Amino acid sequence: MARVKTGVVRRRRHKKVLKLARGFFSARRKHFRKAKEQVERSLVYSYRDRRNKKRDFRRLWIVRINAACRLNDISYSKFINALKKANIELDRKVLADLAMNDAAAFSAIVAQAKKVM
Repeated sequence: MARVKTGVVRRRRHKKVLKLARGFFSARRKHFRKAKEQVERSLVYSYRDRRNKKRDFRRLWIVRINAACRLNDISYSKFINALKKANIELDRKVLADLAMNDAAAFSAIVAQAKKVM
């Protein structure tokens, strides 16, 4: 029985890894072994950071909402509590967008929330 070589399989595997390593620097792009290590690491980073991205944006939205709330003489926590009591169901992403791009609309929402307090 003939010996099985890994030529085609190895080439496919190497091409797959080197394709993922496109854009990396120096040997991490060109040499399979280094590229494989870096690709594994980069996949871990991307998995982790897809989750961190959600946290980071939420923190950014809260900072923006808080800044706009302070301009309207109310703290962030009291504002969110008042929104819940007033049954205004706007998420933080929308509120932050309003705070940045439409201050008048945000002030109107704050005024409605203050009525309930």
